[in-house]
Amino acid sequence: MAKSLTHLDRKGRARMVDVGEKPVTAREAVARGRVVMNAKTFRKARAGDSKKGSVRAAAEFAGIMAAKRTAELIPMCHPLPLALVDVDLRLCENGVAISSKVATTAETGVEMEALVAASVSALTVYDMCKGADRSIAIREIVLERKSGGKSGEYRRAK
Repeated sequence: MAKSLTHLDRKGRARMVDVGEKPVTAREAVARGRVVMNAKTFRKARAGDSKKGSVRAAAEFAGIMAAKRTAELIPMCHPLPLALVDVDLRLCENGVAISSKVATTAETGVEMEALVAASVSALTVYDMCKGADRSIAIREIVLERKSGGKSGEYRRAK
């Protein structure tokens, strides 16, 4: 049986889910993404050769800031008190692997915050490096895992 789209009412109109009766529980989500670039641009990013500063530092900071503002960006998201936002960029073969982890104790989960953090971090890498390479590609922004709440544990299949 397919699950329902919780942000649509019976008439198909967008709605914010009422979480008022949900229990407050510890919730955590991890998302990841990848930015692919040519070898020359990768070497510059690795060396920190950007007119805008450190690619890694800027992208990690941007992801943290974005997670905190998710409810302002995604219309049906609830504002949440975030206990943890951790964004990590790892330089790998011809690109950047991004991981974001977000945690809270609240009535609803933090999947969107983790996904927004990974997405904005990837966009920041693009912004920092676009002067050297406009063919940079953002790929595979996905939810890796989540825990807490009524739906329990989720882990992306390998």
